[in-house]
Amino acid sequence: MDTILVVNAGSSSLKFEIFAVAGSLTRQIKGKMDGIGTAPHLTIRGAGGDRLADEDYPRETVPDLPAAMRLVGQWLRERHEGQLIAVGHRVVHGGPDHMHPARIDENVVRQLERYTPLAPLHQPNNLAPIRVLLEHQPHLAQVACFDTAFHRGHDPMTDHYAIPASYFAEGVRRYGFHGLSYEYVAGRLAEIAPGGDGRVIVAHLGSGASMCALHQGRSVESTLGFTALDGLPMGTRCGQIDPGVLLYLLQQHGMSAAELQDLLYKESGLKGLSGISNDVRDLLASDNAGAALALDHFVYRIGLNAGLLAAALGGLDAFVFTAGVGENSPVMRARIAEKLRWLGASLDPRRNNAGELLVSNDDSKVAIYVVPTDEELMIARHTLAVIAD
Repeated sequence: MDTILVVNAGSSSLKFEIFAVAGSLTRQIKGKMDGIGTAPHLTIRGAGGDRLADEDYPRETVPDLPAAMRLVGQWLRERHEGQLIAVGHRVVHGGPDHMHPARIDENVVRQLERYTPLAPLHQPNNLAPIRVLLEHQPHLAQVACFDTAFHRGHDPMTDHYAIPASYFAEGVRRYGFHGLSYEYVAGRLAEIAPGGDGRVIVAHLGSGASMCALHQGRSVESTLGFTALDGLPMGTRCGQIDPGVLLYLLQQHGMSAAELQDLLYKESGLKGLSGISNDVRDLLASDNAGAALALDHFVYRIGLNAGLLAAALGGLDAFVFTAGVGENSPVMRARIAEKLRWLGASLDPRRNNAGELLVSNDDSKVAIYVVPTDEELMIARHTLAVIAD
């Protein structure tokens, strides 16, 4: 039986899934290595949710991502039946050149390394497993699937910043991210609401958060821009900020570029505002004033950006919640939906609390959906298509 491995590498975690290729793609294994470099823990479950592994490892055994990749690879070789025909990787930044998933070779890796300054927390980690496999299994097909590719069909006017145009040619432009999630949701929306996918806003709300305006299933605008710092406040990232604030911190506080990067990527967002946590669940459970401020700000900015995206679309037919917070928090969905009432959106409390697919009232002018995303399945589909070609 032919199988495809999907890899999603983060700074301290490695998520992976195995899909069987037999007419259609069927998920067989879902696993994650957490706490890389600190307290490594491997969890693997089968298709039916049965636990296949739940193991702790000494820190020195899994000090980094390459070590995690080697350990996971060993586990799969020893215990997984099936013929691995390809590996699909989530790569956050494809730059201006990659509009579609790409077969990986040394030249492609060199190209992708150039975009590390645009995604400093993601790109090196995305590329680490790729290098391990190129070294140890050079003949195994690998495919890079980009979070930026789905947004590459924008009107060029949309992706320009109002700075000298020469910088655009250099690659300083708006890219947009979470594209694999938006692409999957767009496909699902076409299935569950045929003809109802005209003017849609999708809110991908998790630790990383953004919103995308879709017209007939295609991205026309996104809240994320040059990097994954723009737009909505996130778990630890600041979201939209006046560039003058950055100049102030550089000039008046004497911050270095590294200190500024650390502040904006790791110490801001919900964590920075609340002073407590970057997790919405923790903030909802807290009676701390900082927690309330962080959640109020998060909801306010989502409502504000909904107006911006509705303007880009010239109206709104549907609003979709997806990702961790969007899929699992009825409380946050209700609070955000209140900010959409002026657009004609009306939430049904019973449907919302039950987590139904359609959570809007029957008389709502804007349909509101909860659509679970599946970036891994999207990567597997792209990988299969690339190796088939």
